[in-house]
Amino acid sequence: MTKHEFLSELRRRIDQLPTQDKQKSLDFYAEIIDDRMELGGMTEEEAVAAMGPFDEITEQILMDIPLPRLVKARLRPTRALRAWEIVLLILGSPVWLPLSIAAAAVIFSVYAVFWSVVLTFYAVDLTFAISAVASLPTAILLFCTGEPLFGLFFLGAMLILGGLTIGWFFLCNYATKGTWWLCKKTMLGIKSLFIRKENNA
Repeated sequence: MTKHEFLSELRRRIDQLPTQDKQKSLDFYAEIIDDRMELGGMTEEEAVAAMGPFDEITEQILMDIPLPRLVKARLRPTRALRAWEIVLLILGSPVWLPLSIAAAAVIFSVYAVFWSVVLTFYAVDLTFAISAVASLPTAILLFCTGEPLFGLFFLGAMLILGGLTIGWFFLCNYATKGTWWLCKKTMLGIKSLFIRKENNA
């Protein structure tokens, strides 16, 4: 595939994006191809092949564009509204406006719940860590005051809590990555509603 063919296909796939964003993306990928040919010593076909699948490129472009800009571009009328259309919009506003606000509130709430769970995981891990650190001086104090049995108990508790801290930290990392991936895919899905879906060539 040549550079021209690549850019033509990419233009087709992102045709519904705002003009400024579309041109910016096309210029960006054209520059990458040129750099790979000039600096990397690749042929035009090799440089294009190294760009990767169109689906991944389109996904990256979508993720870089703010959602409000996509919505605004998609909902902008292509012609002047007629008087009866304006009247319908005004009369229908008691229905569509609250529904739009409710939908936005639901999406925000879902995001807030997901990240609250992640923050809770980190709070539990911090609790384990503080408890482990606090158990050591308690164990030493008990050994010094002639209570070796309780001292051993707190020493064991420190080791268990330290292990839990490490293990739970890895769980927190997985939860963070999973939540980020889910949020990214959700945002991508919402953004894809505002562009025309084309069949893959």
